[in-house]
Amino acid sequence: MSTATTPRALVALNVVSFLLILAALGMAFFYAPMEATMGQVQRVFYFHLGAFMGASLAFLVTVVAGVMYLRTRSKLWDTVGVGSVEIGLTFSAITILSGPIWASIAWGKPWDWDPRLTTVTIMWLIYAALLMLRNSLEDPDRRARFGAIYGIVAFLSVIGTFVIPRILTSITNPHPTVIGPGAESGAGAGAFAMTAPMSATLMFTGFAFVVLYFTLLWHRVRLQKLADRIDALKMKVLSR
Repeated sequence: MSTATTPRALVALNVVSFLLILAALGMAFFYAPMEATMGQVQRVFYFHLGAFMGASLAFLVTVVAGVMYLRTRSKLWDTVGVGSVEIGLTFSAITILSGPIWASIAWGKPWDWDPRLTTVTIMWLIYAALLMLRNSLEDPDRRARFGAIYGIVAFLSVIGTFVIPRILTSITNPHPTVIGPGAESGAGAGAFAMTAPMSATLMFTGFAFVVLYFTLLWHRVRLQKLADRIDALKMKVLSR
């Protein structure tokens, strides 16, 4: 099949991704109950954390792609790796930018440099630096190898967003813990108890972002193949 022809499976995935995100919005606004303390602004939480779930998956795939590239030297894995970083940065940016909307009500200010916010911001900067440094290298093989190794090591920053805030328990941490260890205690300013509809909405939104990730990644791989095809045609014309 020509790379210029969109596969039917991808067309179907486009529709499914759109419907899932639409359904997630519907669940966030109409199915999940309004939180008693923060009111309507709490509903941003589902996309705030759901986007981070998608970003975490994207950066994990970057690790897998990096390992596979180092083993096979296949350009496909290089494309998957860099595409995953781009999508992961977009999803984590949604997390970072949506946070102040919620924090302005929960904390009375849009930003507080607590351990969780700090580690997520550092993570974003590390992956943004990956793209900038990678693009500064002219040799394609060296660029791909650098991106693979960097992408593997950079995943430590993702792990840090989960581990470091829980280790630094002696530091005042206003960021609420609503899932995982510590959620039962309601620790953190703006913490709230997750009801069953809230949990279902969060899990569904996370799933929607996962499907959206794979949809965008497929498009990114196809876009790279088209770019490579154009470059090959240019070289063929110039060589005549």
